[in-house]
Amino acid sequence: MRIEARLRDTARRFGEKTALVAGEARLTYAELDILSDGLAAALQRGGVKPGDRVLMVLDNGHEAVLSFFGAWKAGAVPCPLYPSIKVEKLASILESTEASAIIAQARQRETVEAAIGKTKLSPLLVVAQADAADKSAVHFEEMAVQAFRTPLREFENSDALALLIHTSGSTGRPKGVMLSHANVTAACEAIASYLGNSEDDVVLSVLPLSFGYGITQMVTMVMTGGTLVLEKSFAFPRRILQRLAEVKATGFPLVPPMAALITGMKDLEPGFLPHLRYITSAAAAMPPAFTERLQNLFPDTRLFLMYGQTECLRATYLPPEEAAYRPLSVGRAIPGTKAFVIDEDGRPAAAGTIGELVIEGPHVMSGYWGDGLSTVRALSPVANGRRLHTGDLFRADADGFLYFVSRRDDIIKTRGEKVSPQEVERVLYALPGIKEAAAGGIDDPVFGQVIRAYVVVEDGMTLTEREIVRHCAGLLEDYMVPKSVEFRDALPRTTTGKIRLGADENNAITRGNVA
Repeated sequence: MRIEARLRDTARRFGEKTALVAGEARLTYAELDILSDGLAAALQRGGVKPGDRVLMVLDNGHEAVLSFFGAWKAGAVPCPLYPSIKVEKLASILESTEASAIIAQARQRETVEAAIGKTKLSPLLVVAQADAADKSAVHFEEMAVQAFRTPLREFENSDALALLIHTSGSTGRPKGVMLSHANVTAACEAIASYLGNSEDDVVLSVLPLSFGYGITQMVTMVMTGGTLVLEKSFAFPRRILQRLAEVKATGFPLVPPMAALITGMKDLEPGFLPHLRYITSAAAAMPPAFTERLQNLFPDTRLFLMYGQTECLRATYLPPEEAAYRPLSVGRAIPGTKAFVIDEDGRPAAAGTIGELVIEGPHVMSGYWGDGLSTVRALSPVANGRRLHTGDLFRADADGFLYFVSRRDDIIKTRGEKVSPQEVERVLYALPGIKEAAAGGIDDPVFGQVIRAYVVVEDGMTLTEREIVRHCAGLLEDYMVPKSVEFRDALPRTTTGKIRLGADENNAITRGNVA
């Protein structure tokens, strides 16, 4: 079943139930269904044909949710982009996708028009929240409420392209990940099953709807009839905690930097959010110190640690009851899929042996947009579909639980040894007073590379380089101990929560995995 068909089905069953809360907007399932029908019809009148790409440059809000479903109902392919995207990158993606329409926030209109001007394309530009008196704009609000006489065609091909999500581009030019309706549906059905989602759930999300972790919150709620509460950012953590209480949220997806801010608040009482049934974490590795603090702060809330990539949306999850016994594990494959480690010869690796994680299942992408070479490198055929070679180094224990070691490109080579930066970072996070931490390799004339720690210290705390190095020396082998420490006010991050460090913007390295 295609994703928009799920909305139609849920609207029939739960028409008057609140589907979406975003700022001042509140839509029932019936309203979400009707308005997205109107937008789909308007897009078709504007020249959007089945299979066309629709770029979305939108904040978290009702316009973004309507745009996803409007595009799907028109048979088109949503291509969500981070709302602060710059002109050159947007122009490149526009040219690559040959998009027939762009839906953008009014404040990004100038950027979008400049990007269009750098191409030979003339896409339909739809502007959300434009001044009502602006006659030069095609207003989103007017398109969504326009009457349409001809019933919309219902599409049935679930193998058709549903999403084109561009990766963050930490290792080069962003790639467009192609996910079908069947891919997205399989991933979200699996996620909803282990989270136990139902129509009783209220999920509050600050995750951008421009990447997979955020999109799955929207799709799983539509599938199960739950309520999605969208917030634009986590810039004001206490306000988000207040909103969680106000809406009686049962689910809260976060990333480790958010966990760091929450657990760093000293005045929060354990159990202060009694309605919160579960918390999920993805997008980057969760330090065990944060896991323990979250469990202490939310004793009756289930914490799901997960791993995924845009190329399959979600790959593994750790059942909450296992966290105490395997705090470093990201669990096992999500239901209906396979996830295992292979050695250099492509055979299943023995327990404890580091190798590459591969993923098999109906959630694996069909490839990269316009990039056959990268597609061939990432995918290989198997008996029942495709195998995704993640490029991530993992190991499995004797019970089959998986442990993230490092991105292959992140490995630091020093003194003839290979060091996973995540192993150093876990030790750094275990030192009281460290709020954020990362480890990287810097050139050294003798050892090739040596390890440098980058840390952010909690407010009111004082740590010296000597104290940090001594702490690491007590827990790590000699070659893994940082040789220097750089103190920062904050660590730069990508929009998906991954730490980016480097001598300059063109020499950035990325820590953490994509979800």
